[in-house]
Order: sequence, then C-alpha cells, then structure tokens
Amino acid sequence: MKILVTGGAGFIGSHLSDLLLSEGHFVVVVDNLILGCKGNISHLIERNDFLFIEEDLLNLSALQRIFEDGNFDMVYHLAANSDIQKGSKDPTVDYNLTFNTTFNVLQCMREHNVKKMFFASTSAIYGETYDRLTENYGPLQPVSNYGAGKLASEAFISAFSSAYGIQTWITRFPNVVGERFTHGVIYDFIHKLQNTPKVLTVLGNGEQIKPYLYVKDLVEGIQFVCKNTHELFNVYNLGSDSRTKVKEIAAMVIEEMGLNAQIEYTGGDRGWVGDVPEFKYDLSKINALGWYAKHDSNTSVRLAIQKALGK
Repeated sequence: MKILVTGGAGFIGSHLSDLLLSEGHFVVVVDNLILGCKGNISHLIERNDFLFIEEDLLNLSALQRIFEDGNFDMVYHLAANSDIQKGSKDPTVDYNLTFNTTFNVLQCMREHNVKKMFFASTSAIYGETYDRLTENYGPLQPVSNYGAGKLASEAFISAFSSAYGIQTWITRFPNVVGERFTHGVIYDFIHKLQNTPKVLTVLGNGEQIKPYLYVKDLVEGIQFVCKNTHELFNVYNLGSDSRTKVKEIAAMVIEEMGLNAQIEYTGGDRGWVGDVPEFKYDLSKINALGWYAKHDSNTSVRLAIQKALGK
C-alpha cells in the first residue's frame, strides 16, 4: 500500500515507519518537527520507497495538496501533542495539535476518498479510575487536555467512519518507552541525574504505578490489530499485564547510570495537573486475538533506560 504516516518523524511514528517499510509498503511521512526530528528518519531518507514532507497538519491547504498528490491507500495518524504536562499549562496546545490535526486529516480523507485509517489513542481518555479498563468502559471522563483531545478525536473518527465508510483501527496506548523518546519519566530522570548526579528529585510520592510498553512491541501490536481485525470500526487496548512504580524507575535509572544518588520526593499522589496516579488495562480482547507483549513492564523500562544510555 501507499501509506501516509502523520507524525512519522516522532518517537513512535519513526518506529512504525520502519516496520511498514520492512513489510513492503511505500511510506510518506508528514511531520512539522515540533516533537519529531529528522534524526529519527535519517536512515530512511535515501530510500526509493520513502518520502518525507515537512509540513504542519494545521495548514489545511497544504495538507489537501499532499492528499491530492499522494493517492494514499491508508493513513496512520500519530501526530499529536504527546507532552501531557505541556498541554495542561496551555489548553490550546491539545485543542490544536491533538484535536484539530485529527479533524483536518479526516476532512482530507473524506475529500480524497481514502478509506482506511489507523489512529493512535491513549489510556488518558479513560480519566482517573482504579477499575480495570476495558475498551467499552464508561463514562469516559479524561482529566488532562491531552486525554480530552484524543477522546474528541475518537468521537469524530467514529462519526466519519460511519458516515463515509472509513474503515478504522484505534489502539489505546499505555506509557510507551524506548529509543528515540523525547520526554517522559525515564527521559526526565536521566537528564536530571546528568545535571545533579547526587540527588534525583521525583515528582509526587513515587507510588504512581502504570504499565509500560517497549516501543517495538507497540508498533508490532498496531500492525497485528490492523491485519487481524476486519470490522468497519475496531478499538483495542495495547499494553502489558504488569506495571511499574515511578520509584522503581528511579532506582533502575540510578543503577544503570552507575550512580549513588539520593531520591527526594516532592510529595502528593501525582506529579502534575492531569497526571493519573495509576491505571490498569483489561487486555482480554487483544489477548483473545492472539497478541501479547514480548516484554513485561519492568523489562520494557530497563531496556529503554539502557537504550537511552547507549548500552
């Protein structure tokens, strides 16, 4: 297929582009390089089956030209603001970068008769709950602007899928870690320790606990869902049954960096406005389909730390 990957120069998008190319597809990446970077796709630039376009999805006229020239078979829409802290400080960030980008992509798909779409969603749409999260859990009450932007996107994708016959695959990501990441707890801890190697300040009490998934497991899971489900509208949680505490991540980072740093906690049960202290997925739906993550949460975290440190 000829595939458009939005946000394809980003952390997850670049890994997905690698996988799609390995399967024989022609891949066009559109990225404004706000969070993505050319270094993530530098090994792809000279390929005959790959094209990079630096453009902002909010520029609708430019995006329409890309669709007009592209004649795409499918769109993988990953472009969004993925920095929840940044979005909490400025609500317009997620309104524009998470929701309006999605709406523009949908408009172009409708106008240019593209009938297949993958959408990268998130656990943040579920909000703050201690229940085990199934795909039909509700009511959905996100507590971050990022989660709200993704949930609004899912709603419009559902409507466009029904109204215009767009076959859709949505996977809801947990916390994703691995090489090429640009933010997140591991990234923050490493950079803090590089600046102050004797003390690591941890936001919250360190008891925050979530499932972490290695990025290569994630992109393989995305493709597994797209290849093995055939309804008009398909939604799956992706993740690991295990979870990792923030204090465990801090200890692993200190260990892998060979330091003897003291951990100091700022207190409270969360790190910032919009942070969810814990969540757990019900993965029975994706497991019944035959997919399981190759790495558990702790292994994913440690592997990501090692990759970030060049080990």
